[in-house]
Order: sequence, then structure tokens, then C-alpha cells
Amino acid sequence: MKIFQNLILSSIIIISLLMQTAVSADPGTLSLKQKQMLKATSPLFKAIYQNQSGQEMIKLNGVSPDNGRTWKPVKPGPDFDKDLPYGYRRSHYGLWRDPVNGNIVSLFNCMDTPDKDPKAHEPRWQWHWYYLRYRVSTDGGRSYLYDKPIVQKGKEYSPEYPVDGVHISQNCFFLGDLGCDPIRTREGTILVPMQMPPLADDGQSLHNPGGGWYWLQTRILIGRWTESNDIEWESSEPIEGDGQRTVRGLYEPTLAQMPDGNLICIMRGSNGGKSDPSNKLPSRKWISISRDGGHKWSKPEPWTYSDGELFFSPSSMSELITHSNGRTYWIGNISEKNCQANHPRWPLVIGEVDPKTYGIIRDNLVVIDTKQPDEEDVNLSHWHSIEDRQTGHIVITTSRASKGYKSRTPVIYTIGVEGARPQE
Repeated sequence: MKIFQNLILSSIIIISLLMQTAVSADPGTLSLKQKQMLKATSPLFKAIYQNQSGQEMIKLNGVSPDNGRTWKPVKPGPDFDKDLPYGYRRSHYGLWRDPVNGNIVSLFNCMDTPDKDPKAHEPRWQWHWYYLRYRVSTDGGRSYLYDKPIVQKGKEYSPEYPVDGVHISQNCFFLGDLGCDPIRTREGTILVPMQMPPLADDGQSLHNPGGGWYWLQTRILIGRWTESNDIEWESSEPIEGDGQRTVRGLYEPTLAQMPDGNLICIMRGSNGGKSDPSNKLPSRKWISISRDGGHKWSKPEPWTYSDGELFFSPSSMSELITHSNGRTYWIGNISEKNCQANHPRWPLVIGEVDPKTYGIIRDNLVVIDTKQPDEEDVNLSHWHSIEDRQTGHIVITTSRASKGYKSRTPVIYTIGVEGARPQE
């Protein structure tokens, strides 16, 4: 009798294990592990890992020895900004570590505008004066070798004419929201996705075929390391929107290199404005593809699910993430119905990009957060993400902003990635 009972118990255990195996998630499957409301912005916001391995982290003014649990202030030297005249702006975009040589690049949106308020939020003069500066560290961000404007290589280029199509004081170039992080390609180049308001044919006024509040096009800066740890820069051909399909152009680009070596660029478009007051244009994210390392790009088209079906998305930032498991994930807003320019910026979702079609895999799409029944509105945007080396999960730090961004509640999300392995 006891042997029979043991056989039954063993059978139950085996069946249970088989059932668990049958329903277990596939590698790379996403899930929301945790949503934690905070009293203050997470110290992980804009933090990166300091070295090629280990748990040390760094951000602009702080370092952590223990994967972001504790922090102490740090002030990298030299202080390049201490003698800047009034009106000169150095807005830190963020840090990026080259995954091969370990150098850290610090990027800044800058304006040299004497007598202009350096703290003015999105002033009208920005369209004529923004440009990019970069600093390079070879010691994990403790010190920087230099502070330079990004200027395309070639005798014809200068700080006043830094890249093709840009003449500072007439138009500009700058980084958009936090999804515009650089990437390193498998060919060894650094790609920095930037945006710029192009000049009209008269060479003086700004081109605006969409009739929106402004018009921006995307270009990709292509960098190559020199032996002296400087970067030589080139610029891609522009990725230009169709003014009949997006009223503000294509901007806030985010990049990823796919397994086949091709590059994809996902961009924000917009409907609304004076030329589309009833928001009749479909609200889309847009995709362009490069097959030559980022120099030339395909005609941009609305981005779709992997089965080819279109989806709605507001005019908002998004971000492509290349995970250590080799998969590419996308964070952004997807809406059930056509949006009205920037709204609604909920729900916030994360999904996997199909390596063959470059569309979003619908079956691996997870809602991170959305508007709650007691909320008039919520804005889920302006985040920073990082892959946690201890778990392989994706950590997203941001704020839940109320209608009109009148108040913000900091929050941190942890996205589980099935089968992810800790990195040593």
C-alpha cells in the first residue's frame, strides 16, 4: 500500500512539473515585476554602469559602488563650465559608455547666447542656437580629457557650420528626449541620433512643410575613435518626414542594430496644430532603415506590429533597448484610438521588436502603467532605462505626471525578462 501511495505521489509531482514546463514563458518574455512609487526621483535616473563589468555605477554628480543602492557625490574634473559668461547654457543630456573600449562620453545640449536667460524653458531662440558638445573620460567618468563642440570632419566645417545643413545663428542641432542615446555598431562606429530644424530654400528662414508649431528632421552623427581617444564625426543624410502625414516632422529618434546588421530608427511624428486642427491625421511612430551603417536611410513609414497592422501612438518619446540576451525591446506609448498631438501619453508599454519584420511582437507586449480610474489624466514619458546587471531585468525610472505636468510623482518600474542571466 505504501509503495502504491508513493507511486501516486511521484506521478502527481511529475505531472505538475510537466504542466509548469508547458506554461513556462519563452526566453525573452516580458512581465511587470514591480511598480514602486517614490517620494523623490530615484538616484538611478540617468545612471549608467561605470565599467565593462561589476556593480559600480556613475551619473553626472554621483557614484555608487553597489548597483545603485547607495550613492556618494562626485565632481569630475576639470570644471569646464566655471567661467562661462551669463547666457551660455550647458544642458547635460547624459552619459554613455562605449561597450568595447570602456570610454565614457558625456553629451550636452548647448547655447552660447550672451544676455539670454540660460534657464528659460524651450525659448524661441533655441531653434537658432542649440549645438552639441561632448567630453570623453578614460577613467570611468572621474575626469575628462577635453570639452569640444561636435564638428564634422573636413576643412569646410567649423563651430559655426558644424554639420551638413546647420548654420548656427540661423538653425541648430540638438538631442531630443532621453531615448536619443548613442549606440556602438558591430563595425565599431558610434551613432548619435540627433534632430534639427532645416533651413528653407532662402537659407534664412526655417523650413516647415507640415504647418505645425515647428518642423524637425532626423540625422545620425557617425563617430569613429582616434588613437588619442578623440572622435571624428560624420553626418548621415537627413531622414525627412512628409508634411502631408506629420505636421512637426520626424524627431526624438532612437536607434538599434538588428541581428542582421541593419539599423532601425524609430521616430516621433505628430498630428494636430494649425494645419490639422481636428487631429484627422493618424498618430504614428515612424521607422526608417539603414543598410550601410547609418549613412543612408530608407523612406520613413508608419511603424507597425510584426503582423503588419498599424497602431496609434501620441507625439512622445520612445526608446529602443538592446538587451544582453540579444533581443531588442521598445518602450513607448500605444493608444487604442487616434491621438491628439501629444495626448494621451498613456498607457506606457514595452514590447519586443521582431528581428525579421522589425515590427513590434504583439504577443510579447506588456502594459507598464496607465491612467487610473480616479485620475483625470496622466503623462507617462521622459524616462531613463537600464538593464540591471544583477538580475538582467530592465529598470525604468520616471515620474507619473498629472494633467499639464502640474505635479509629478516619482516611480520606478522593474520589467522581468524571462531567462535573463546576471552579468558578472
